[in-house]
Order: sequence, then structure tokens, then C-alpha cells
Amino acid sequence: MDNMNILHILWITDNKDTFFEMITMYACNSKRLNWWKNVNIIIWGASVRLAGNDTQVQSEILEMLNQGITVEACKDCCDNFVVTEKLKKLGVVVRYMGEPLTKYIKNNEKFLSI
Repeated sequence: MDNMNILHILWITDNKDTFFEMITMYACNSKRLNWWKNVNIIIWGASVRLAGNDTQVQSEILEMLNQGITVEACKDCCDNFVVTEKLKKLGVVVRYMGEPLTKYIKNNEKFLSI
């Protein structure tokens, strides 16, 4: 994967408006308009609870996955909020994210943290 043409969106807020009005809007437009070849959303912290328990958010995650946006989630957070299986069923890659995040950063990949 071309690390200069991938954007990771580190989603850590549980604010639903921010998810719909910034994260999904920018991620979907980035993919649709070819601003970034690859868009990856990392669900971590409080966002895990929102993603695991809100059906509107889950529907939007499914839509993003269908558009070719990848979505990962921190396994430890998912386990703590008891949403691991819910997110896996959506198609979210649930794994321990410390090492992958470090790799992305060391590869000088681009990030938005929200």
C-alpha cells in the first residue's frame, strides 16, 4: 500500500454529531472523489461504545465498508465496552491496535485524529 496515499482517521470521540458531520462525510468524500486512494478508520476509546451500541452509527459503518473504506477497532476497548462481537459482525477488523498504530506512524502515513 502506498503510504503517501492512505489516510487513517483515528476516531476517539463518542460525539455522534462529529461522527456523522465530519468523520463519515470526509471519509466517504475522500474515497468517492479520489482525494485519498485508501481511507482507514480506527475506532478507539469512547468511539467504540458508540459504534457498538448505536444502530445509526452501525448502518453508516456498513455503508463506509461497502464503499471500500477499511475500519479497524481496538480489541481491548471493544472487550471493555462488551461490543467485540457486534463490531466483528459488521465487518470491522477488531484487533489490538498499539502495534499497528505505531507501524502506521513510523511509516509516515497520514492521520486525522478526532
